[in-house]
Amino acid sequence: MTIARRYTVTGAVQGVGFRWAAQGEAERLGVVGRVRNRTDGAVEILAQGERAAMDEFAAWLEQGPRFAKVADVDAEPVDGFDADSFEITR
Repeated sequence: MTIARRYTVTGAVQGVGFRWAAQGEAERLGVVGRVRNRTDGAVEILAQGERAAMDEFAAWLEQGPRFAKVADVDAEPVDGFDADSFEITR
């Protein structure tokens, strides 16, 4: 079953390679969507994939890449969307 979620990741998550690492992890898991830095210092991810892959992706977001210091991950369900890859949008 395919699900879609919007994740907001807060903490020391910009300037540490978070977007590129998230893209790599998403591609490894077959998750599609996009990731961007927000002006408030958070990283926002719109992701869609099979439930098991999305659960694994969410677990990865709790840690992030090596130099990130994740304080919190908020996840909210969203409607499905059209995407065939995982992109860094800004």
